[in-house]
Amino acid sequence: MREEVLTDQLWERLEPLLPVHPRRFRYPGRKRADDRAALEGILYVIRTGIGWNRLPTALFGAAGATCWRRLTEWHEAGVWQQLHERLLAELRAAGLLDLSAALVDSTHLRALKRGDHTGPSPVDRRKPGSKHHLITDATGIPLAVTLTGGHRNDVTQLIPLLDAIPPIRGVVGKPRRRPRRLYADRGYDHDKYRRLVRARGITPLIARRGTEHGSGLGKVRWPVERTFAWLKNFRRLRIRTERRADVHQAILSLACSIICLRKLILN
Repeated sequence: MREEVLTDQLWERLEPLLPVHPRRFRYPGRKRADDRAALEGILYVIRTGIGWNRLPTALFGAAGATCWRRLTEWHEAGVWQQLHERLLAELRAAGLLDLSAALVDSTHLRALKRGDHTGPSPVDRRKPGSKHHLITDATGIPLAVTLTGGHRNDVTQLIPLLDAIPPIRGVVGKPRRRPRRLYADRGYDHDKYRRLVRARGITPLIARRGTEHGSGLGKVRWPVERTFAWLKNFRRLRIRTERRADVHQAILSLACSIICLRKLILN
């Protein structure tokens, strides 16, 4: 897919969500950088993984510092979350969202600058790290993603992940935010959390520790692994270089929206 087509489609959905900043009549000050230029700079950074201060200003018409501020400003205004919810609604309206089941998993990444939501990683010699916790529909479309320290146990994030699924519109009737079934690996094996999942009207299908491999859940769970691979295609998400957790979360939300948009365009 041509990146120009993707950016045009993304801008079409993003522009109505952006906060308006009227310019003062008296003492207007320096003119605000163009929002479209800032978006293109943001997309370039998260795709290539380069530092914000290395963004070629002449290429986009917005400096790296401006793009960083705009990314943060729009995150604080809830723009990225609204964009993700809008795309999920479009997917549901098009019949491309399968909420008969949800898939959960997590992945580690190194945190070079430490910061919030970091901790000693048990899979990287206790070096500072973070975790991405992801929940998708049955086909791997990201519904919600959260960030925690690398030392956090996966099962403790199961209920927060379920609660992070937004109300998904797109069809007539009450918005949907609960899948029928939940698939997870042995890292989520705990009877307490099975009860909490059932209390939300969801059937948990979680592999148990101490049993032989070959439960067959892998035949259902593989789309969530593929979605992690899609997220890692954004080089800014392979290693955490953002000290602030909210900035990294903003990049995560934008990446999820792009995955949803690609699904829409290709279908």
